[in-house]
Amino acid sequence: MNIRIEESWKQQLADEFQKPYFLRLTESVRREYTAGTCYPPGKLIFNAFDLCPFDQVKVVILGQDPYHEPRQAHGLSFSVQEGVPFPPSLQNIFREIADDLGCPMPANGDLSRWARQGVLLLNATLTVRAHAANSHATLGWQTFTDAAIKALATKRNHLVYMLWGGFARSKAYMIDRQQNLVLESVHPSPLSANRGGWFGQHQFSRCNQYLQQNGLAPIEW
Repeated sequence: MNIRIEESWKQQLADEFQKPYFLRLTESVRREYTAGTCYPPGKLIFNAFDLCPFDQVKVVILGQDPYHEPRQAHGLSFSVQEGVPFPPSLQNIFREIADDLGCPMPANGDLSRWARQGVLLLNATLTVRAHAANSHATLGWQTFTDAAIKALATKRNHLVYMLWGGFARSKAYMIDRQQNLVLESVHPSPLSANRGGWFGQHQFSRCNQYLQQNGLAPIEW
């Protein structure tokens, strides 16, 4: 199959593109996009991979599925397009960064700037039907994104995995904690964060400290 995805990831995931589940997945996604509005735009489905090549990944932030309202999703977990109001989870992320590192609230919620520094902003499910959260969760995307996580886990060391909430934390079994830093917490959504366990965890400074200890440049959050 001719999948349009960044070349290094295309090489790492080449076997996946030939498997029956992926053929079924692509057909299902085409039908969904033809039948009605889906997000993100088709050309941005693999945006997380395109902006952050395999060998440049330093941090992995795992989300569940894309935002499902207009103009929000653009293929990066937790990120919204420039000019779109911050969703509550993203507000809490920026608030924690401000408390942790003293960074001011950014002008927009487009996290492409993180991706270009080596932060893989990966949703477990890469597409969604408009106004219907998790509507594509059973199409087969998680098999594909699990393969991406496993590729990193087996071929790259000294990465930082930020796993927020029960769903993301369920992926921790794939990661060697002796060779990587795994930062787990509750989800930054208000429902979870306000109960405790999100604010005050200093995940962003701990991430940067680990990167520097392993000879890597810190992320400008």
